[in-house]
Amino acid sequence: MADETPAAAKLNTLVPHPARIYDYWLGGKDNFEADRRVAEAVKIASPGVVQGVRDNRAFLGRAVRFLAEQGITQFLDIGTGIPTQNNTHEVAQAVNPAARVVYVDNDPIVMVHARALLRGTPEGRTAYVEADLRDPDAVLTHPDTLATLDFDRPIAVVIVGTLMFIKDEDDPFGIVKRYTDAVVPGSYLAVTHVTGDFARDSLEAFAEAYNTGPVPLTLRTGAEISRFFDGFELVEPGMAALSEWRTDPDEVPFLADRVHGGYGAVGRKL
Repeated sequence: MADETPAAAKLNTLVPHPARIYDYWLGGKDNFEADRRVAEAVKIASPGVVQGVRDNRAFLGRAVRFLAEQGITQFLDIGTGIPTQNNTHEVAQAVNPAARVVYVDNDPIVMVHARALLRGTPEGRTAYVEADLRDPDAVLTHPDTLATLDFDRPIAVVIVGTLMFIKDEDDPFGIVKRYTDAVVPGSYLAVTHVTGDFARDSLEAFAEAYNTGPVPLTLRTGAEISRFFDGFELVEPGMAALSEWRTDPDEVPFLADRVHGGYGAVGRKL
């Protein structure tokens, strides 16, 4: 049975949440003092974080556009975050108005905004599932998921900016495999993840500052992140720094001067 508790009753503004911290870095207004406190501490420790989250968001847009251009019409966006520009359904439905998207997040304030703001085209469909990434059964068997997505046809599983919040002991690789096992060959997986591979000192400072809050963040290497794509073939350019994945350099000023803090990749299920 769905949890019908009002969002306001479930919202704890005293506890920082990754979606609201991310919203603050992007210049949003749907965050609270606890979120801002962690966000500012991270900015001091790792000044490149704001550009990093912008690169992460830009990767999402490029990846979804690429997938829609490959003929993918179904998207399962897990760890949606608070709506901003170029949301998944907007990008996908700009390519194909009939595209269908299920948004998933565990923050009630995200779901309130998603239901209010993320309206799709008449030809397509969008649905909103309040659930935790770590509970694949709750996501995959939710009535709104099953009413929106056809699991006999290819689906793009999109997990952007979320997996670093899943601790090793919670088996993030096993969790992702539950999702990827549920989709047919020809489906895709799109992932971003923070790493210390490019600038370890800066990213370790980032993680240390972030981990002053209650939701720990785990840096992983490129080799570790590649495990999420077991059974998938990475599309070109493979696993790359976020701002370098299928980017036109003319559109990204000072690309060479960036502190690269994350990988992005898209793979096709074999």
